[in-house]
Amino acid sequence: MVHTGACVASLLGQGGSKRYGITWRWLRFFKNDRDRRDLIVCGSAAGIAAAFRAPVGGVLFALEEMASWWRTSLLWRAFFTTATVAIFLRAMIDVCLSGKCGLFGKGGLIMFDAYSASISYHLADVPLVFILAIIGGLLGSLFNFMTNKVLRMYNVINEKGIICKLLLACLISIFTSCILFGLPLFASCRPCPPDAVEPCPTIGRSGIYKKFQCPPHYYNGLASLIFNTNDDAIKNLFSMNTDNEFEFSSMLIFFIICLSLSILSCGIVAPVGMFVPIIVTGASYGRMVGILVGKRSNLCHGLYAVLGAASLLGGSMRTTVSLCVIMLELTNNLLLLPLIMMVLLVSKSVANVFNANIYDLIMKAKGLPYLETHAEPYMRQLTVGDVVTGPLQVFNGIERVRNIMFILRTTTHNGFPVIDEPPGLEAPVLFGIILRDHLITLLKKKTFLPTPAANNYDVLRQFSSDDFAKKGSTERLKIEDIHLTEEEMGMYIDLHPFTNASPYTVVETMSLAKALILFREVGLRHLLVIPKIPGISPVVGILTRHDFMPEHILGMHPFLVRSRWKRLRFWQTFLEKILSGL
Repeated sequence: MVHTGACVASLLGQGGSKRYGITWRWLRFFKNDRDRRDLIVCGSAAGIAAAFRAPVGGVLFALEEMASWWRTSLLWRAFFTTATVAIFLRAMIDVCLSGKCGLFGKGGLIMFDAYSASISYHLADVPLVFILAIIGGLLGSLFNFMTNKVLRMYNVINEKGIICKLLLACLISIFTSCILFGLPLFASCRPCPPDAVEPCPTIGRSGIYKKFQCPPHYYNGLASLIFNTNDDAIKNLFSMNTDNEFEFSSMLIFFIICLSLSILSCGIVAPVGMFVPIIVTGASYGRMVGILVGKRSNLCHGLYAVLGAASLLGGSMRTTVSLCVIMLELTNNLLLLPLIMMVLLVSKSVANVFNANIYDLIMKAKGLPYLETHAEPYMRQLTVGDVVTGPLQVFNGIERVRNIMFILRTTTHNGFPVIDEPPGLEAPVLFGIILRDHLITLLKKKTFLPTPAANNYDVLRQFSSDDFAKKGSTERLKIEDIHLTEEEMGMYIDLHPFTNASPYTVVETMSLAKALILFREVGLRHLLVIPKIPGISPVVGILTRHDFMPEHILGMHPFLVRSRWKRLRFWQTFLEKILSGL
């Protein structure tokens, strides 16, 4: 649902789809980088709100995970989006109460009032919950580690073609079916409880008591968990007054199945998702802890399932505030807030010792240059001049068409500095920066000059805002699409009217950590580096996302690799001294 909401928002940000006839004139106002990013963030928030019916949780998830930079205007836009989703969902559920919409309105992770009754816990329960959170953090880091290994293996398979992708998905599907249908055959049948709140065995698709191959008035506990949709399985695990409904052996097998299949199915060509499988796995882990603790705790097994799901989510996804609110909106009980907060904080802290969150690992495996919210300690030892690489390609204010075509064909840069050589000055000066897409637009329009004379700004009247708007993925022109005659290649283009004359610049002696904060907070794509002392060139280089990546920095300065973990080694030595003293 997060991907679906983001895809719809991206489609709107591109101005709709001309191929399928879903475009409107007013969508052109969103064809720029900032509005497209805002729309995609709002779309992801809408996906969370639709999946979990958690509007506030959707806003916080977008803030915590999706948005690289946050503004007040983006806050109310995301809040308006999720509120609209919640109202529309409520209206659709009211319409579907007659049962004409299939399972919609009954399933779909709508778990409000799962804990409407009051709960009570005491100080003696806190250590058990603390241990549950520690183990959940370890399991979350193990899940991330194994998922990262499987994704890298799947990437090698998927690169071999679409046939290999389909075969892999079919093999995973067949293996999953065999496991899910075969294991309940070895589980024991249990007699129906006399005080069951629903028919036993269950009639229909959802319910706690699945008969499977059992005799009348008996049910199969493992089949009751497997032969349900994920949302019904979560409801069964979260439900109260069901402490005696599931055996420990069935819960252990179900936990192993969920953990293994969640890892194996991630990365295949099917939208299997990750959020809900982790909730199911964590809920089964929490139920196991509740069964082991038994009567020694005041908490019921359903509450342990809620805390187990929170611990595994915190250990794998490392989000805290948004997950806390989502869990509260799912269970509809504010009394759980202190316990969920503690579980999320502890599991996240434990898992952070071993690896990054699952989203960062996936983006790293895909090679996406995602900027972290903080600067690494070794960045404070470097300046921006230490990471700038060349050769730098620059354009004159009035440039020959042949030179522009040659540079665009031989480089992949998206931004180029524009310099001027005013009369009376010994060295050239920086005028601004121009983008590749804008240069291709100028070449397509053929706004050429026969002589290298400055053009007046009336040339802008030949263009509209749509000409320089953010192009969609299917509309983007390439330099290979531009064909010019030899006469046109010898002409000139005045770049001054189309150049950004006020780009962000930093001095080459500026700390790399400070430059990262500026780059990320402002939402830049290019950051020009100028020399501290004026020289032959007015610009030293351009910083992009690639220049802030740890792989790039540590590749240029290998001596920083050892100092990168200096803080961790200090704490390790400190703990070893304490343990040796004990």
